[in-house]
Amino acid sequence: MVNADLIRDLGRPDLYEAAADALVTLGTDGVEQLVREVMDAESPVDWRPITAVLRRIGDAGFDGLLQGLVSASTEESRKRVGFAFSQLGLAVLDRYTAALAHPVPLVRRQAVRGIEHCGEAGRSAAALLPLLGDPDQEVARQAQDTLIRTGEHVIPLLRRVRERGPGRQRARALTVLAELGGEPALSRADTAAIERLIRIKLPDDRPEPLWACWNYWMAVPGGDQAGIMRTLGLTDPRPVTFALGNDIVDADGHGCDTDEHTGYERVFVTPELAGWTLVLGAWCDPHGQERREDVLRLCTELSARYGQAQAYYYGGQGDGSAWLVAEHGTVIRRYGETGEAEDELLTLGKPLPYERARRTELGLQPDWDAAQESEDDEEEWRWTAHDLAPDIARSLGTTNPLDVTADTPSHGTGVIALTPYGVAHGVPAGAYRI
Repeated sequence: MVNADLIRDLGRPDLYEAAADALVTLGTDGVEQLVREVMDAESPVDWRPITAVLRRIGDAGFDGLLQGLVSASTEESRKRVGFAFSQLGLAVLDRYTAALAHPVPLVRRQAVRGIEHCGEAGRSAAALLPLLGDPDQEVARQAQDTLIRTGEHVIPLLRRVRERGPGRQRARALTVLAELGGEPALSRADTAAIERLIRIKLPDDRPEPLWACWNYWMAVPGGDQAGIMRTLGLTDPRPVTFALGNDIVDADGHGCDTDEHTGYERVFVTPELAGWTLVLGAWCDPHGQERREDVLRLCTELSARYGQAQAYYYGGQGDGSAWLVAEHGTVIRRYGETGEAEDELLTLGKPLPYERARRTELGLQPDWDAAQESEDDEEEWRWTAHDLAPDIARSLGTTNPLDVTADTPSHGTGVIALTPYGVAHGVPAGAYRI
């Protein structure tokens, strides 16, 4: 029986080293109590120093934590012992690999994490592949995500699975390939199969809300999708479902500003939706410094051809709003409130009727000069305008991507198209919903 004070001393920096040495000397005799302490959410000792001791004990520490995974009866205890089990290090790599075949799903999942924490997921990729077809979806997802993080050198293994099976591994192998290398990593047969699936789904595809964490879109009246794309300089259009188009736009928005990609490489051009064609993607941003002037020019050109063109930004996580309205080749209004110091420099034109009406509802002057407003009035308007982009679109009778539903009248087929950025730099890899 281990002296409980000895374990408590692991939580005291001045006593830790001596306590750890004593517990390691006890070896197997102390493992069971150490594991119980790891599993105890009420323990005053953090699981990390206990895990360090179990790591030094070696195989017996591994076996003790494995048994803890099997016997843990609460979500918290499973979480704690799982963290500890996955942190035992390179010395037990072979034990982790063997545990990939354990009958308990939680053990298999944590063994995958252990291999990844060892930094050996790449060299162990062949052992992880069978778990892509694991009957437990959490285990299969853990294996999938770990293989994605290992890097492109596992692509040949995944291609072999796609070509030869086994069948239960093939679906997730395709997902990993797409995440690692995008379309260039796929075989011609896989690319053709995906395109065929899209064609099969398109006849029954219905509009759905087009929502992302950061929403950027242009709106042009009518359904001249091809003409709008020519005016914008978009190329290589490929038919997509609403789910696929939205998923790509959302993923690209999250991947903005990496060393390789900006998030401006492609856009989703919708079919005609209730009389409007929408172009969605970060490339349509009317507010950000990188794109604002080009979007201003493009909307002006579109409005000269189609009578109207608008561009919007709406941060779905409370990140602000911006709107740009052009008519017959002239910019009528550009305005934004995102909390940035340079927001006021964006302003062009006079307030729109809806802006004036909204200010009146707030008890503010409908036409305003920030220099003449009180600080409180100015702050109230800024907070209101922060979420105003969708309302501005509604007030102008424009189809709003956030309000699209399956009942929205739709004519044609949506496409993903390349922007000039995409032509120059290619597009990010990724796996998306169809």
